[in-house]
Amino acid sequence: MEEAAHPYVPRDLKLPGYVPISMSMSSILSVYLASSLFVVSLVWFLFGRKKAKLHKLLMCWWAFSGLTHLVLEGYFVFSPEFFKDNTSSYLAQVWKEYSKGDSRYAGRDSAVVAVEGITAVIEGPASLLAV
Repeated sequence: MEEAAHPYVPRDLKLPGYVPISMSMSSILSVYLASSLFVVSLVWFLFGRKKAKLHKLLMCWWAFSGLTHLVLEGYFVFSPEFFKDNTSSYLAQVWKEYSKGDSRYAGRDSAVVAVEGITAVIEGPASLLAV
């Protein structure tokens, strides 16, 4: 059985079992934008009632940043074979698309995994604590 060719550079990057991306970039961005707007709106209206605008903005930023680190980067760190996912999992599709810009993610470069692990496990929760 011949493996699907991947879109990543270098072309000789070994990704056994690669499954092509099944979502368009616009679909991925639409879901991310809608989710982000929901989180920011929720924080703005529920948790920042009697706070100054600057404090509300900071709370929104920390919530957005924390959830991005925990959810997106956490998935990358703890799903080493996301490029094999054929279930159309949104998070796998995000990382397949993101890896087109930086193939170290698809290739599981150890430095990238370490840095993303730190941000997912330390920065994400710390950002949410700041809210």
